[in-house]
Amino acid sequence: MSALEFAVDTFGDVTLGAGGERLPYAQVIRNVVEEAVLADRVGIDAIGIGEHHRDDFAVSAPEIVLATIAGRTERIRLGTAVTVLSSDDPVRVFERFATLDAVSGGRAEIILGRGSFTESFPLFGYDLAQYEELFEEKLDLFSHLLEEGPVTWQGRLRPGLTDQHVYPKTESGRLRTWIGVGGSPESVVRAARYRMPLMLAIIGGQPERFAPYADLYRRALTQLQVPPLPIGVHSPGHIAETDEQAREELWPHYRDMHDRIGRERGWGPTTRARFEAEADEGALYAGSPETVAAKIAKTVRALGADRFELKYSSGTLAHDKMLTTIRLYGEEVVPRVRELLAPAVAPTA
Repeated sequence: MSALEFAVDTFGDVTLGAGGERLPYAQVIRNVVEEAVLADRVGIDAIGIGEHHRDDFAVSAPEIVLATIAGRTERIRLGTAVTVLSSDDPVRVFERFATLDAVSGGRAEIILGRGSFTESFPLFGYDLAQYEELFEEKLDLFSHLLEEGPVTWQGRLRPGLTDQHVYPKTESGRLRTWIGVGGSPESVVRAARYRMPLMLAIIGGQPERFAPYADLYRRALTQLQVPPLPIGVHSPGHIAETDEQAREELWPHYRDMHDRIGRERGWGPTTRARFEAEADEGALYAGSPETVAAKIAKTVRALGADRFELKYSSGTLAHDKMLTTIRLYGEEVVPRVRELLAPAVAPTA
């Protein structure tokens, strides 16, 4: 399991200060940079920063934050969680991330997705009725751009390109690009068709229920005669010294975030019992380092995952608590997962 990668993600949630006051967006963004610096220091392989365009998240331009992080880190990979390709221009996305790749010494990567919120569509003048078509068409163009040669492409919603080069080119010749999937078979097959690694967003329910999607992806790659590609898992969590401490720290922020979004989407209020069930058996990795490590190892085995990404931000959860999660994840959880997944060594005679 030496190839297994460990990452952390944040959406740049607007958090609370020591006195319970809402922090300014600028301070939240600076805190995200500090979180990434710590992640690099404790040996975490990658960090992803989400793109949002709403009041409760501070980061709308992840590439700029990631470029700042690049200048203060040495080895950690720098990516998104996710880039909302549907409401952006594929050429500009490629240019921005190829530039990030240059300034970071080849550490840039992208997770492309449709996003879990839709505010960017009216903000940038896109029709939500074209939600699916926008993503499919722009993903198709982006797949051509990744070849880094002259692009000739024609779509319906965006003007076409004829023998067009896009700059800068990357030193490696290809940006590492994942497709984020929330759980539809069509999206899984699409990732295989475009020969991109698959990132499964597992944010509720038992992670094992996504095993058929991982199997479908591998079968699709085989049928398309594509060599194996990585499968990643993105899930929320929080780590503290004990299970009780982790859950007590996380619960009020988890509840408030869930219920705030739920009011927009027609969900009922969450309950402490539901929260505990998610932490016990579901897709919430909240607990002590040993508890979280055991749960990650179980998920990796069940899905055959090549990367695990822990979303360490959760609504207004304070910056210092997130720093603790990152530290414990890098220093204790990651080594323990590797131990748990190491092949057993037969005793010598």
